[in-house]
Amino acid sequence: MADRLTPTVLVVGGGTSGNALTVLLRRAGIAVDLVEASPDWKAAAGSGITLQGNALRVLREVGVLEDIEKDGYAANGVAVLAPDGTVIHAHEELRTGGDQLPAHIGMRRPRLQQHLIDRVRASGADVRLGTTATAFEQDDRGVDVTFSDGTSRRYDLVAGADGLHSATRRMIGITDEPEPVGMGIWRAPAPRPAGVSRTEMIYGGRCFIAGYCPTSEGTVYTYLVEPARDRTTIDPASYADEMRALSEGYGGAWKELREAFTDPSVVNYTWFDRHLVEGPWHRGRVVLVGDAAHACPPTFAQGAAMSLEDVLVLAELLTGLDGWDAESLDRALTGYHARRLPRVRLVVDASCQLTDWMLEGRRDADVPGLMGRTLTALKELP
Repeated sequence: MADRLTPTVLVVGGGTSGNALTVLLRRAGIAVDLVEASPDWKAAAGSGITLQGNALRVLREVGVLEDIEKDGYAANGVAVLAPDGTVIHAHEELRTGGDQLPAHIGMRRPRLQQHLIDRVRASGADVRLGTTATAFEQDDRGVDVTFSDGTSRRYDLVAGADGLHSATRRMIGITDEPEPVGMGIWRAPAPRPAGVSRTEMIYGGRCFIAGYCPTSEGTVYTYLVEPARDRTTIDPASYADEMRALSEGYGGAWKELREAFTDPSVVNYTWFDRHLVEGPWHRGRVVLVGDAAHACPPTFAQGAAMSLEDVLVLAELLTGLDGWDAESLDRALTGYHARRLPRVRLVVDASCQLTDWMLEGRRDADVPGLMGRTLTALKELP
């Protein structure tokens, strides 16, 4: 198949990185099939996302920035509060996407997903929901893929964008797996209290972090970070009660936010993980992108940004290929890993350092210095 005029790519996973990659490859005239395990192709209900400037820079290339600006809430400042709600420090954020973009946009994750879905649909990609790849058979000229519905097809390249617990990663023999770092995070949406116009965080009290970020004119995304608990011991019906209890003792906007925690079905509880595949991110003609290759605690709000940067770099290298023969493709995929690994490692290590400092209760840690150095580096193009 590699000698055909139009190369064909399979994208496994229809989340943020898989959808964005599909759109960029289709724009370059590459034929793309996308398979997504979920039958409804939805993002997790009730969750929010902070898109920093370097993520917005990529989403602008994907063509959804205008939609995000309309649907989300742009802000350029962050404040650190005392547990009673008193402002301790407020500052302008570094604009990692350049001065022409907001420092960050908070957004409801399902709305971001819908905008990306709309672009995938409009791109002409062949989308199959409720479908997974179950086997790969490779040779120098292509990859034969078997799907869960019993069908099979041959591709020039497979991109595994199937998340932190990627089946693609395991199927190609990469044994690196995510490791919990010792923290858990509760997340829920809430109505936006009057006067909340920026991300605000409290360090200390009952939680390591109690924070919120506006996600639209009428909503915020709230989160509470605590020592990790065994999720199997927590009744999902009690999730809203857990958030109310954890937020007790926090003042300011938390008094109003606490009253909104009534529906356990929109509360999400997950652990913080560290994940980084140090070795090559591809085996032959199968390559990993996004969380399948790396993930980190959201202490820098850079998870989505790192995944989107992967997509931008990979699409750039693939669309610049003169041919899709095995040697040319291997050179491009090796170059992709070489460009991405140092930058991703910087973010993973910095995010985990902040986590370690909180777990250790370090009061003398140079948090501003670490954040400043890391975000300054991210302002450079990936």
